[in-house]
Amino acid sequence: MRPPTPAPLAINPSPVVALNRAVAVARVHGPEKALAAIAPLEDDSKLRDYYVLLAVRGHLLLELGRRAEAAAAFRASLECPCSKPESRFLQRKLRECGLPG
Repeated sequence: MRPPTPAPLAINPSPVVALNRAVAVARVHGPEKALAAIAPLEDDSKLRDYYVLLAVRGHLLLELGRRAEAAAAFRASLECPCSKPESRFLQRKLRECGLPG
């Protein structure tokens, strides 16, 4: 029998790996637990301009029906550097919130 593979966070405890883990947490345990998992990352200076963190937060909030908070997260993510296709995706997610942009 092969030994278990170490968890990615144990190998590379970077904030991006922790964010990826939070996405997995959302799939297994739901958006509320995932929001708790990303909360500490929101103060990490390495992720200050990382639109993906805000986009993930927006997506989780939208899944919970917290549309106003989701819209704020998507608006903030649009202020971060990202490509035009990523920006279009974020604008679509903002429209899904059903609130003025």
